Amino acid sequence: MKDIDEKQLISRLQDDNTRVAAFTTLVDSYKETLYWQIRRMVVNHDDADDVLQNTFVKAWTGLDSFRGDSKLSTWLYRIATNETLNFLERQRRPSVSLDDEESYMAQTLQSDPYFDGDETQVQLQEAIGQLPAKQRQVFQLKYFNEMKYEDMSEVLGTSVGALKASYHHAVKKICDFFDRLD
Repeated sequence: MKDIDEKQLISRLQDDNTRVAAFTTLVDSYKETLYWQIRRMVVNHDDADDVLQNTFVKAWTGLDSFRGDSKLSTWLYRIATNETLNFLERQRRPSVSLDDEESYMAQTLQSDPYFDGDETQVQLQEAIGQLPAKQRQVFQLKYFNEMKYEDMSEVLGTSVGALKASYHHAVKKICDFFDRLD
């Protein structure tokens, strides 16, 4: 993510004369970080691109409602998280078991032409795929994005203490997953 002056960018986003150029800067600054956050949840490249596009469409249409109470990055993460959860809910098949879902996620990841990871990365994604959705989100935001608990609290609307507990439980489950492989 490029270093940007958020206050200046917000000011430019609020000015009709500079809004389009400022939004282009916003997209350029956050697209890669948001893409990977979404991708880790939906696994498939094309699905992640679709959700990312929906995220930026929502951001564009919601610019007038952005009050500046939070950072732009927090606001965008919240939109991306909601769009990702909505996508996953639409994709959920009620008759599919958890084992089938994990198998589907692993197969999707391995067949994705944009995935270039090794077996350990595939196993890590399988372990993450077994986590409940909330723990998966918390783990990904903390582990991959190195997001602070305070920022996660704003994005997810959950207390810092609950987030720390979720992360701890997620790490424990992932460690247990790898222990079972040995």
